[in-house]
Amino acid sequence: MSFLRFAARRLAEMAATLAAASFVIFGAMYLAPGSPASFLLAGRSASPEAIAAVNAQYHLDDPFFVQYLRWAGQILHGDFGRSVTYRTDVSRLLADRLPATLLLVAMALVLVLVVGLLLGWLGAVKGGAVDSTVLVTTTVALGTPSFVAAVLLQGVFAVGLGWFPTGGTGEGFGDMVWHLTLPAVALALYLIGMLARVTRAAMAEVMGLEHVTVARSRGVTEHQVIRRHVFRNALGTVLTTGGLIVSTLLVCTVLVETAFSVGGIGQLLELSTTTKDFPTVQAISLIMVGLFMGVNLLVDLVHPLVDPRVTLGSGRSAG
Repeated sequence: MSFLRFAARRLAEMAATLAAASFVIFGAMYLAPGSPASFLLAGRSASPEAIAAVNAQYHLDDPFFVQYLRWAGQILHGDFGRSVTYRTDVSRLLADRLPATLLLVAMALVLVLVVGLLLGWLGAVKGGAVDSTVLVTTTVALGTPSFVAAVLLQGVFAVGLGWFPTGGTGEGFGDMVWHLTLPAVALALYLIGMLARVTRAAMAEVMGLEHVTVARSRGVTEHQVIRRHVFRNALGTVLTTGGLIVSTLLVCTVLVETAFSVGGIGQLLELSTTTKDFPTVQAISLIMVGLFMGVNLLVDLVHPLVDPRVTLGSGRSAG
């Protein structure tokens, strides 16, 4: 019951935070230079009648809170409005482009988890030359921003060797995976270094604790010691980086999708921001905030299950 109460409280907090975020996202439109009508008219000179027609069409003459409540009510019904640039429903734009972004983020996340955890495990367990190699490799990864990795990967593996396409999304699942391989690597590289460092440090700390020494003295095999006593106890620390990893993936996908011309919501956000397509920018921003908060909620709920020493809602060991 304590877990259910904790989950219900976190869901309520998430709903309240998402409502506040939606207010900030909607209000940010009014912080942009110029009036929304001037952006909708694309800088063209227009008669007062034309401006009045635009204001009436998009309800720009209504008070701010009335506009926000109308927009929020439409969002709750799954209506994100109509794109000013593409002249179509934002929901349709998102439905067309979201699968590519989700697949890209999923591929990058798999790379981060598999390679990052493996490198961290090897560095902590093997030590010596292996640990030094892991440290050098992760240092290079941490020092390579996603957009730099994108340029290097394109130049070597797409243009130079011709192993992968230079851009695009592809058609069909297999073709999409082939097109998104280089973008996924570019997106994952920095986070692989980060997760490997966190895993290595967490496992190294646990390996020095008393219960690990006791397990070894009782004749438990080294493999079982590492798996049951070291990695499992370090997993809680590793798990807390999950929210940061996903948030970084969501932010960096804008740069990577633009570099590789991936037709996802990251590239759509960049184009919509340039053209001042407010409904599209607001919808994508709200979705990204919701995804980030959802991942953090999942981490908070799973953490006590992975590490029983953590008390619900505290994020700290119980003793």
